[in-house]
Amino acid sequence: MTRQILLATAAASLMFASASPAAAPQFDTPAKVAYLIDLNSGAVLYAKNPDVHMPPASMAKMMTTEVAFELIDKGQLPLNKMCTVRPETWQKWHGPQAGSTMFLSPGEQVSVENLLKGIVTLSGNDAAVVLSECIAGTEQAFTDQMNALAKRLGVNSSHFGTANGWPDNGVTYVTARDLATVARATIEHHPKLYKEFYGLPNFTWGKTMGGNAITQENRNPILGHVAGADGLKTGHTDEAGYGFTGSAEQNGRRLIEVLAGMSSWNQRVQESTRLIQWGFGAWTDKPLFKSGAKVGSARVQLGSESEVPLVAPHDLAVTIPAGLSNGLVKMQIRYEGPVAAPIAKGQHVADLLVYTGDTQPQVTPLVAGEDVGKAGFFGRIWLGFKQLFGMA
Repeated sequence: MTRQILLATAAASLMFASASPAAAPQFDTPAKVAYLIDLNSGAVLYAKNPDVHMPPASMAKMMTTEVAFELIDKGQLPLNKMCTVRPETWQKWHGPQAGSTMFLSPGEQVSVENLLKGIVTLSGNDAAVVLSECIAGTEQAFTDQMNALAKRLGVNSSHFGTANGWPDNGVTYVTARDLATVARATIEHHPKLYKEFYGLPNFTWGKTMGGNAITQENRNPILGHVAGADGLKTGHTDEAGYGFTGSAEQNGRRLIEVLAGMSSWNQRVQESTRLIQWGFGAWTDKPLFKSGAKVGSARVQLGSESEVPLVAPHDLAVTIPAGLSNGLVKMQIRYEGPVAAPIAKGQHVADLLVYTGDTQPQVTPLVAGEDVGKAGFFGRIWLGFKQLFGMA
C-alpha cells in the first residue's frame, strides 16, 4: 500500500502564510525534444516530448560507457587491459561511410582507457564496437549487457541494439528522460571516472597518410563555453538530427540537459547553451535537509523495530524561480509500506515529494537511517498481539 505523509513544517526560510505560489519561468526551443533536470532537488525544469521514442545516434555511447564504468569500478575490467582491433571490425568502421572514428588500425592493440577516450571525446564508432567485443566477445552480447544494466538503472522506455548508436531500423530507441537517467547514473555512481573521461578537451590517436598524429576536439558544444560544463555526449545521424546530453555544475548545483531533433551543428550549440544557462539563471536552489538529517520515518513490517528513520542521502534542496526569495512549500513522504524487514542502512525505501506552486513535484530519494532486522519468534507473536488489539 502506498503511504503518503504530509510533513508539518518545511525550512523556515521557505514557509510563511502570505507567500504567493511560485510560477514556473517560461522557455521555448526549436528542438523537437528537450529536457532539463536539477540533480540537487530532482526538479524537472523543462520538458518537451521527454518520453517520445527517438533514435539516440551517438548518445547511445553513454550507455556503452556506463557498462564499462560499472565493470571498472567492480574490478572486473582493468583500464590497462589491451583490446585487439579485429580486421572485420576495422573494415566495417573506417572510412567516410562509417561516421565518427578514432582512426584505429586493423590488428592494433588498444587499452580500455584509450578506447574510452576515443568513445567519449571523439565519438568513435570504431572504438565503441572494439570495446564491446573486448568486453563481451560480440557486439550483440554486449548490447544484452547494456539492456540489462539499463533496466537496473530504471531506464524503462529505451532499448539498445548497437554499441555505438548507428541506425539499425528502429531496434535502438531512447527517450530524453531515459538519457538523463543514464547521465545521472554515470555522474553519481562513477564520479572519478566521469571526471577522468568526460571533460577532455581533445584526444590524439591515429596517424594521417603522411604519418602525422591526428588530434580531434571534443564535440561537446558547452564544454569551455558554459561555466562548470564537464560532459556528456553529442549525437548526429540523418535519421536522428543533431542531439546532445550535457551537464554542468555551478556553485554546487548540477543540471542535466537533453536535446534532440535539431537541424544543424550550429543550432545544437545555440540551443544547448541557451537551455542550460536558462536553467542556472531562471531557477535557484534553496536548502531543505543536510546529508544524513532525519526527514521522517516509515512503518516496518515484521521487523525488530516498528519504524525505520528516513534520512537524506545527500544535501536536499528545493528549486524555485530565481528572484522569488520566499515561496510556499509543501512536502510529503511517499513509500510502499509497511516496509518489509530486513532493511539495510542506506537502502532506498521512500521518496520526498516537494511541491512549490504550479511547478511539477520535485522527487528525491530517502534512505533508511539504520539497519532493521527481522523480528524473532517472540517478536512476531508480540506484533500479532498488538495488531489483534489495535495497538499497532
